[in-house]
Amino acid sequence: MDLLPNADQAEITSSVDAFLTAEFPRATVRELIASTDPVDRERWKRCAGLGWFGLGLPEEDGGVGYGVTEEALLFREIGRHLTPGPLLATVLGARVAAAAGATRAAAEILDGHSVVGLAEPAGTDGSARVLDGVSADLVLLLGPDGATLTERAGWATLTPVGCVDPASRLAHGRPGAAAVVARVETEKAAAIRERGVVLTAAMLVGLIEATRDMSTRYACQREQFGRPIGTFQAVKHRCADMAVRAEAAYSLTVLAALLVDRGHPDAALHVAAAKALTGVHAVANAADNIQNHGGIGVTAEHDAHLYLKRAHVLATLFGSRPEHLRAVLAAPGAEQVRDS
Repeated sequence: MDLLPNADQAEITSSVDAFLTAEFPRATVRELIASTDPVDRERWKRCAGLGWFGLGLPEEDGGVGYGVTEEALLFREIGRHLTPGPLLATVLGARVAAAAGATRAAAEILDGHSVVGLAEPAGTDGSARVLDGVSADLVLLLGPDGATLTERAGWATLTPVGCVDPASRLAHGRPGAAAVVARVETEKAAAIRERGVVLTAAMLVGLIEATRDMSTRYACQREQFGRPIGTFQAVKHRCADMAVRAEAAYSLTVLAALLVDRGHPDAALHVAAAKALTGVHAVANAADNIQNHGGIGVTAEHDAHLYLKRAHVLATLFGSRPEHLRAVLAAPGAEQVRDS
């Protein structure tokens, strides 16, 4: 199986990178992080105009018609650039609306009119953890019995809580009598959640690669004792480990996306493995990046800490590492893994 991007996929990657570099330079990202609402609606609509929110939707549903593999390349760049806002929840929300036949809601999400926050069950009492609900018009609740798209204004309670990632707005609440916009049942919801796991892994790949690149650049430029610090064993070995993590994370995530697109019976195993691997590798790379930068790496003014904080949040999204490792062992085809 060829894991290298074709011409169309390479064009998606380069165009997304160019757009994010121009529209979300690090100064802008920091301004949005410091604001009460990290979603800039004008930039959001420009993202919609590029077809991002429907990149993987069929054309008959108003989308572009690509697959999860192309969406993964999009979200890899989103992760690399630390792009703020609930882009993932909005992509998944559009898919729920389209699958439920809520064409008006799907169209409003796809054209950038509606922003979607993400909610996951947080206990047996009906409460949920809501990510970026403060910016949202709609909230997507992904539970074990289905996926429900509701109006944000209808949530009974939504209490903000602190989040380690300054770009993310976290809250706890209950849907209450929230007006249901669209709902899909267990089987379709499971496929949408699986897509969410792949795209989260792709964002983590972007973080892994960005921190690798940041460290290697600094190791080549920064000098100590008249030599670039990259010539010192402790630094260059960390950079080598970061590169190995990046290669493994990218290859496994792209493989998982391809298998999902093809409906392969081993897709569930590789999706769970990709999320488990990328979560731990993103945290490790971000920590090594701070270490490689020395004293400046631990300052708030430097960007290194932003990658570590984002990695911690994404690593817990759509299930923790132990949950995904259990899913790997329970997946069809895992017997070969256990026997080896």
